[in-house]
Amino acid sequence: QVQLQESGPGLVKPSQMISLTCTVSDGSITAKYDAWNWIRQTPGKGLEWIGAISYDGSTYYSPSLKSRTSISRDASRNQFYLQLSSVAPEDTAVYYCARAEYSSNSYWAPFNSWGQGTQVTVSS
Repeated sequence: QVQLQESGPGLVKPSQMISLTCTVSDGSITAKYDAWNWIRQTPGKGLEWIGAISYDGSTYYSPSLKSRTSISRDASRNQFYLQLSSVAPEDTAVYYCARAEYSSNSYWAPFNSWGQGTQVTVSS
């Protein structure tokens, strides 16, 4: 089973940047046709998709967060990353990384593997 683990600072000051790493084991982030996602969860808004990076390096972002979101990867380390800039207290959430496993002819896929989540608090 593929395993994912989030890591990064748990406390970030307002106006600064959330930087998180997802480390993948027992799987490859370049394997066709997987997509590697960032999702966050808050009590008020529930689950919110942030964005993803596909097996070929293509990136996709939620329209509401695109202007301040960057997702990248290091295939040699089997890791992908999230940077969320200009953060505010409303960005406080549990942040998850998750895999969506597509096939060659599919147009949607479930998130079938999840990390445990990491709490990120934005506070001065």
